[in-house]
Amino acid sequence: MTFSLKRTLAIFQKDYKDVSKNMYVSFTVIVPLLMAFLYGMQGDMGVDMVYTVINMSLSLVGAYIQCSLIAEEKEKNTLRGLMLSPASTLEILAGKSLLTFVTTILVIVFSAMIIDYQPENMVIVGVAIALSTLFYIGLGTILGLVTKSVMEASVVIMPFFFLFTFGSYATLLAERFPVLKAAEYMPNTQLIELAKEVQTGAGFGDIWSYLAVICVWIAAVFILSYVTFKKRMMD
Repeated sequence: MTFSLKRTLAIFQKDYKDVSKNMYVSFTVIVPLLMAFLYGMQGDMGVDMVYTVINMSLSLVGAYIQCSLIAEEKEKNTLRGLMLSPASTLEILAGKSLLTFVTTILVIVFSAMIIDYQPENMVIVGVAIALSTLFYIGLGTILGLVTKSVMEASVVIMPFFFLFTFGSYATLLAERFPVLKAAEYMPNTQLIELAKEVQTGAGFGDIWSYLAVICVWIAAVFILSYVTFKKRMMD
C-alpha cells in the first residue's frame, strides 16, 4: 500500500477538531508560554534556564498532546476503527503526529521569542529541536497506546514530564552519585549540551555526536511505538 497524503491530512484535521474541543488538553499549550513569560521577566537567562522552558514544551506539549490524542481515541473506542480503516500504520502514526509536531514547534518558537533566545546557529538548533520533537512524539505515542483514557494519560505522563524537563540537573550531582552520570545521555541533556556548544561557535562537525545520540533515542522509541501499535491491532 502506498503512502497517502490525503488520508494523513484527514487524520490531522480530525485530531485538530478533537483538540480544539478539549480545553484541558489545549491548556497544556499555554503553560510553557506562561513559564517563558515568567522566566523572561528575570532578564538575561543562561542556556540551562532557556532549555528548561524548551524541554518543558517538548515534554508537556509534544509528549502529552500526542499521548492524549491516542488515549482519547481508545477511550471513545474509535482507535480500533481507525486501525481497521484503509489507512496504513504509517499514515495513522504520521497523521496523528503531524498536529503534535506543528503545535510543539510553534510553542517553542513563541517561547523563544518571549525569552529573547537567539542561538548563534539557528539551523543547528532548529534541526536538534525538530529531532527532539520526534522523540517526544514517539514517547507520547507509546504512553497513549498503553493507557485507556485521557485522565489516565494525564497521570502517566507526569513522571516523564519531570524526568525530561528537570532531569538534566541530575548531572550536577554526578560526581557524588556516579549512577547519575547516565543522565548525561538523556535526550533533553544532549539538547542542552548541544546548545551550549553552539553558543561557543560550534558547527555541525563539532556537535554531530549529540545529534547522533538523539537519533538513537528516536529510533528506539519509534520502533517500540510501532511494535506496540501492531500489538494493539492484534488485540
